[in-house]
Amino acid sequence: MSALAPFFRVRPVVAILSAVALLPVMTCTAAAAPGPDARAAAGQAGQTAQAGQAAQGRVLKEDAVLTTGQGGVVRVKETIVYRFAGEKGFERTFPTREHESLTEDRVYRLSNLRVSSPDGGPSEVSSSSEDTRTTVKVAGGQELTGDRTVVLEYDLRGAITRMGQAEELRWPVIGGWKVPVDEARATVDAGAAIRNVNCFTGPLGSTIGCTQYYMNHSHTQGVYAQQGMLPGEYVTVVAGLPAGTTGGQAIHERRHTIATAFAVNAVTGSALAALLVLLVGGVAALYLLRGRDARVVVKKAAEGDHAPVAGSEFEPPDGVRPGQIGTLIDEQADVIDVTATIVDLAVRGYLLIEEEDRAVTGRLDWTLRKLERPVADLLPYERILLDALLTAPDGTARDSVQLSELGGTFATKLAQVRSAMYDDVVKQGWFARRPDTVRSRWTIAGILVTVLGIGGTVALALTTEWALAGLAVIIAGAALAYGGQYMPAKTARGSTVLAHTIGFRAFLERGVIPDEDETASRQRIALFSRFLPYAVVFDTVATWAETVKDAGERAEGADNLYWYEGPAEWDLSKFAESMRTFTLTTSGSISQSRGM
Repeated sequence: MSALAPFFRVRPVVAILSAVALLPVMTCTAAAAPGPDARAAAGQAGQTAQAGQAAQGRVLKEDAVLTTGQGGVVRVKETIVYRFAGEKGFERTFPTREHESLTEDRVYRLSNLRVSSPDGGPSEVSSSSEDTRTTVKVAGGQELTGDRTVVLEYDLRGAITRMGQAEELRWPVIGGWKVPVDEARATVDAGAAIRNVNCFTGPLGSTIGCTQYYMNHSHTQGVYAQQGMLPGEYVTVVAGLPAGTTGGQAIHERRHTIATAFAVNAVTGSALAALLVLLVGGVAALYLLRGRDARVVVKKAAEGDHAPVAGSEFEPPDGVRPGQIGTLIDEQADVIDVTATIVDLAVRGYLLIEEEDRAVTGRLDWTLRKLERPVADLLPYERILLDALLTAPDGTARDSVQLSELGGTFATKLAQVRSAMYDDVVKQGWFARRPDTVRSRWTIAGILVTVLGIGGTVALALTTEWALAGLAVIIAGAALAYGGQYMPAKTARGSTVLAHTIGFRAFLERGVIPDEDETASRQRIALFSRFLPYAVVFDTVATWAETVKDAGERAEGADNLYWYEGPAEWDLSKFAESMRTFTLTTSGSISQSRGM
């Protein structure tokens, strides 16, 4: 007994320590123990959760059998046990299209859809396809509750792929549900020895293996099983078959995209070729049209190559006015042509141009003052221009106007002057039709063709692969609109006048006036003044102004021109700069529109 005494002395201490250690556990257990109310609440929560799960409906079990046949047809029979919670039916989604490349899709085709139910489940089936998915809907005539068995059958094409010396069946046979699936099972009946099997579960493309998959003892069937699937998940079965087992192969279709819509094929290639011929032919026609004028110009240019001075009379070629020449050369009544006409009216004694003294006014400006002279010999567009300059915005006549006052108020009148200039070149017989009207007609026609081409291209791109043909129409319309700017054609008379004009322009560009003794300085200034408006049109004012640079020294009192007066201390040596600034300011003032 003495040997056991130490043991008995230790046991009370161990007992005490054990009690202390168990005290927190006992306390927690007592605190967690629910009372009657808590147990009742927990029971109600559990019942609510079960009721919520029941209200959603679910697939209790799905058993699918895939039987391969010749031609790659796979017959699928699905036996579905569905727990209804007030629904009239259900639906599931099949992936029936895969984008394998930018222009090609792999397609899976479902056909011969059939549905039946041995226990009063829904027995009507329909399908609809959108993008890459096909949705199969199974419905009945009344709301259902409880478990029902539904048998869904269909034929599948495109699920078998040739892979070297073998064939492979791959298909997400179970899945695409909007509700959970408790148990899924599939069987592939190949009718031949299966080489290998595989199975994946989860979203499409998942590499997670199924719960179970194997081959039967004779290797003629593949068996696949999965426990518990979430909504939207699939079971994809894979079976490797010997070559020639079914003779099936993947089905590919060309996908309609922007790339395929503008593909080059026989139709679009022919359209492009026709467009090329049309454009080349159009360019050749334009060349011949312009070349006709060029041949006349070359033939007649020599006649205008001499200086157009005849004795004491200073006349431009064929008596053509500056505004007419400007319209004839580029077939447009430009603002600079109107500016040159204003200078010409001054040179011919209808206006006096007075340059304001900047030191006094604080700004650079000019006054156009009316001179008393009969207007009978004015051309219609010149008369319209003179009236427009000397008519105030309120319609009253005025004897003078400052150039700065025209800014923002003359744009509408400018359009009338330019229109009259176009009428004048037709009246002169230089054009058969108004150049602006010809350009407008061709441009509008080109725009209409372009709009038609855009509409056709969009329609073709959405529905066919011939959109390139529509693009060809767009290009043709744009080319027509652009080429319309060159469509105005001069008559033979207009071409002859243009030939004289070329020689006259060369004379002005040389800027050399015969400097013989009998040619007095005042005659030199008169000749300069007479041809200056034409220099404005040809943009040779700086060169032509050099001809009178020293006129102030050679002619007494020649510090002004008879049609242009400068401020104090101004002489002809400053005229070139004054004239350059005047033409620029005038062109800007008469074309400026008043802002709203």
